[in-house]
Amino acid sequence: MNTLSEPRWHPSPFIQASALLHVGAMTAMALNPDAWPWDLGAIAADHALLTLAGLLPCSDWLGPNWRCLPADAKARGEIAITLDDGPDQSVTPAVLDLLDWWDAKVSFFCIAERALRHPDLVGEIIRRGHAVENHTLRHRHDFSLLGSAGLLEDLSAAQEILTAMTGARPRFFRAPAGLRNPFLDPVLTRLDLRLASWTRRGFDTRNSNVDSVCARLLRGLSGGDILLLHDGNAARTDKGKAVILEALPRLLNAVAAAGLRPVTLQSVLA
Repeated sequence: MNTLSEPRWHPSPFIQASALLHVGAMTAMALNPDAWPWDLGAIAADHALLTLAGLLPCSDWLGPNWRCLPADAKARGEIAITLDDGPDQSVTPAVLDLLDWWDAKVSFFCIAERALRHPDLVGEIIRRGHAVENHTLRHRHDFSLLGSAGLLEDLSAAQEILTAMTGARPRFFRAPAGLRNPFLDPVLTRLDLRLASWTRRGFDTRNSNVDSVCARLLRGLSGGDILLLHDGNAARTDKGKAVILEALPRLLNAVAAAGLRPVTLQSVLA
């Protein structure tokens, strides 16, 4: 690999401040060993803040984070509907049909190993004008505990799989549950991926109340919003139906009534 062509990582102001604090604390301990409890306390507090930043999915403390679309997309009345954890053979086909009915384009954040099991669905996603993005190789619950090497291995493998299946390289990444650590941003930069979180989410993996899911997504709806739903791991209604299949028509109807247009995240990069 030609490393000269790789994008250069720029640490966030928070990461820069954290690094300076560590250097300052170590220097202070060397100059005044008796003050070591204070210096170690400062380092511990910094680590606590780094951990907190990783637990806040919409935070940009650890690096750039798409919580909404750029200003020009907002001015055009565009929003992004993003669907996580698929594809799912029992849900995704019906989701695609609903999107066709409303002529809505969305971004599917696919788990690469699930994509491999359903190549036909991945092909349909692309054929119908949607985008496939990177949602890790296998959606590990300990993803946010991985170091740089583990993160690079996971995301690179997912990139290779999804690129081979779709013919287009994913441009965005979303971490499982949005949780991450300070090692992620340099890896994303190396792979030319952009972290995407959301403006609001419906919590539709555990909330089976369609009214509640829709209320969360539609409260304050406006251009530039990034909305999160799930076609994989979807909660089920009392009738056994995936929540997204009842929530999505109501959401798309409200979006149309507000004069907004669902687009893929990649479309606003042009």
